[in-house]
Amino acid sequence: MTQYIGTATSRIDGIAKVTGAAKYAADFNAPGLLYSWVVGATIAKGRITSIDRSAAMRVKGVVDVLAHDNRPQMPDNDEAYHDDVAPEGSPFRPLYDDKIMFNGQPIALVVAETSEAARYAASLVKVEYAQEAHVTDVFKERDAATPIKIPSDPGAAAFAPQKPRGNADQALAAAAVRQEAEYYVPSEYHNPMELYASTAIYEAGGKLTVYDKTQGVQNVQRYLCGVFGLKPDDVRVMGAFMGGGFGSGLRPQFQVLLAVLAARALKRSVRVMLTRPQMYALGYRPAMIQKVALGANAGGTLDVIAHDAVTTTSQYEDFYRQETGWSGLLYKSANAKYAHKLAHLDMATSCDMRAPSATTALFALESAMDELAIRLRLDPVELRLRCYSDRDQHENKPFSSKALRECYRQGAEAFGWSKRNPEPRSMREGKDLVGWGMATGVWEALQVPITVRIALGANGHAEVACATSDIGTGTYTIMAQVAADMLGLPLDSISIKLGDSSLPQSPVEGGSWIAASVSNGIATTAGAIRDELLRLAQKIPNSPLANAAPDDVTLADGKLVSKRDASRSVSIADAMRQGGVDRIEQEKTTNPTQDQAKAHNTHSAIFIEVKVDEEIGVVRVTRAVSAVAGGRILNTKTATSQILGGVVWGIGMALHEAVVIDHKFGRIMNANIAEYVVPVHADIHDIKVIFVDEPEDSNPLGIKGLGEIGIVGVAAAVANAVYHATGKRVRDLPITLDKVTA
Repeated sequence: MTQYIGTATSRIDGIAKVTGAAKYAADFNAPGLLYSWVVGATIAKGRITSIDRSAAMRVKGVVDVLAHDNRPQMPDNDEAYHDDVAPEGSPFRPLYDDKIMFNGQPIALVVAETSEAARYAASLVKVEYAQEAHVTDVFKERDAATPIKIPSDPGAAAFAPQKPRGNADQALAAAAVRQEAEYYVPSEYHNPMELYASTAIYEAGGKLTVYDKTQGVQNVQRYLCGVFGLKPDDVRVMGAFMGGGFGSGLRPQFQVLLAVLAARALKRSVRVMLTRPQMYALGYRPAMIQKVALGANAGGTLDVIAHDAVTTTSQYEDFYRQETGWSGLLYKSANAKYAHKLAHLDMATSCDMRAPSATTALFALESAMDELAIRLRLDPVELRLRCYSDRDQHENKPFSSKALRECYRQGAEAFGWSKRNPEPRSMREGKDLVGWGMATGVWEALQVPITVRIALGANGHAEVACATSDIGTGTYTIMAQVAADMLGLPLDSISIKLGDSSLPQSPVEGGSWIAASVSNGIATTAGAIRDELLRLAQKIPNSPLANAAPDDVTLADGKLVSKRDASRSVSIADAMRQGGVDRIEQEKTTNPTQDQAKAHNTHSAIFIEVKVDEEIGVVRVTRAVSAVAGGRILNTKTATSQILGGVVWGIGMALHEAVVIDHKFGRIMNANIAEYVVPVHADIHDIKVIFVDEPEDSNPLGIKGLGEIGIVGVAAAVANAVYHATGKRVRDLPITLDKVTA
């Protein structure tokens, strides 16, 4: 019986974070540490014709100004700059040459004895350019966008558009009821609390310890080895804490390369920390223009789904995800077709952002489903139930588990959906129009290979080690909970080591796959610890476990206990004493055990209430209910926080977030969190999270990830609620008051 899994356990790293004991990438110091300031390009495309660093070099404390014309030698091939999750194309090479590919591109690094000197000197660096024509407007490039083909890398083929089914054009023409519309989501930019930073500690013999903000320390280590020709033993990457990643740290960001470049050039420790505006030169959720066409019969089931998308990327890399195929995971349709094109802009490469592709695609699909429900005069929940699919429509696979029907039922009941008057503008509260909307969410439930090491001491303390990251989701805590239950120890007898490239192998933390992967990895290694303890226990004269097989015993309350007879047990201390050992260490790799004949996904139903000021059009989300089917819940407290955070972000996507680009200069005009608007406390009201019971057997512990599913569908539910309140259908985000009152 488990004691900790499934409980509302507080974060074991919480005290360190609130007291300031937790150290982040920019918190590490070293004797003689140098500080840096990045100089960014002020044009979107062209070449540098000259860099005048003379005034900057005269500033007291300035050590050097590195740029393409005086940097140490760097590799001249793309392969050296590829990281584990790089898209196809030519990766960005900071300070490599005189070519400018996006506004804000780092073109020089001022290194000084103090941060203040570096910042001031950076303002004195004079750069001249030969400017070229650029394009940063996706609408101007949509006709020139290139169709996505199946990539040469089989592992990336899942991101290509899904194969068509039936005859979509014919079915759409013959459909009794059709709903066709275009939807738009602007580029959204990462604004995690912690700024991106790297501190490169230069050690004797040229070895480096790099403290980096990243979602994958081993990915960064391999990247640095490739760029600088280092051996793995020569560079150690650390990232014990991260103040929010959400996909922005899956790839190494340019500040880590600049920090190591400067440290190696100057043979001193160097820190590079980006400002909030400079972080807008990193990746972003790509803008997305979508066309969705749904055809249904009079009975309210789908005959056809057609989904086209144009998304944005840079001129040098082809970043994309599975933008158009999510409908095949939700709704039955004999006929379907999908198309996905890339618009190449003079911007930095787009990147993953919480539930990449699903968040944007489901805004369009779930808005279209709401519009179809209105045409059919059906309740939006009823339409989704009539179109419900028990199989992945793309590959005709059954789901390993899918409790979405129960999400609809429990979510609707908790929200009070049955009291909804379906007529737009029919519900009021004082001067406010009240609207109720809903949508469905879906995301992947994956597991990836991972290695975990456990060292158990005779004193009953265990150290669990893996190179994975905790990006703020609570990985430290769930690892401790699972280890405590698998080893039969108290939670405070478990210590966790992670975020260190020298630890056992882990992929980047993203895609909602780490919880399932590392937890099952802990279970595997704990099983090996149990087996070793049993071997020692059976050496005890007249051992009560003498004839027990490994599967016949479990670890509980500091003992090896027979599953058949709890009175037969041997304490961990006695077993280790008999064996003459004071430490048992096991390291095991766990590979995914998911049945490939089944589809593996999480699902949700989100219900939203909005109140709209009828006079000025201000929209407030006053209530939200999110019902989630996410397999076994490891920690109800941190899991609830994950869904709450996703819902808040979805509200921001619907009502607030939008980057503003001056296309004349190719420059982001609101690269700050004063004008790039995100929700604040006053914007968020009552949010209820429901975890629907969903037995899952695709991995031993029955776990599905929760990081992404909380945001998927939220923006559509808000838009649908706004329509119900006002009768105004807004298909381009964010939903600002001018769109409601127009």
